[in-house]
Amino acid sequence: MRPNPVRHALVATAALGLALTTAPAVAHAQPTTHTNAAVKVGLTVQGPNGLLFKGKIRTKGHDVTTATGGTHKCDGTNGSAHPTAVPTPTAALDDAARKNGFTWDGTWYASFDDFSVDTIKNVSGGGAAYWNIAVNGTPTLVGGCQFKLNAGDEVAFTWTAF
Repeated sequence: MRPNPVRHALVATAALGLALTTAPAVAHAQPTTHTNAAVKVGLTVQGPNGLLFKGKIRTKGHDVTTATGGTHKCDGTNGSAHPTAVPTPTAALDDAARKNGFTWDGTWYASFDDFSVDTIKNVSGGGAAYWNIAVNGTPTLVGGCQFKLNAGDEVAFTWTAF
């Protein structure tokens, strides 16, 4: 018996019609899960003359305040990077600084919806260098308030000459 393409098309059309008539008329959105649970990450700050900080830090996305930049959210929703708050590298730096008694400063850029880290422990790049952010050995392609951290990630802020 030879296959009948017309019959197969009719069966497929009937099956599609049945699926459409039994499908719900309105799709219901799934509830968003809470993604801003605190995570423990490794944090290293490497200055031009050596290690400035190395340790484990528990962090989650939160508002960050710097002397130069003011107070802004730093929770992964910056720049619409994530739909809900998540832990971020700059939030981890902020938590480490507060818990370990060192300072950092950064300029807020509204056009990027993110901070530029300018100074850590009184070490500033100025016009000759910048603070590069890497996670698990790879430089982030987005700002430090936009990158999502996971438990166990290794975060590095490294003074990098131009």
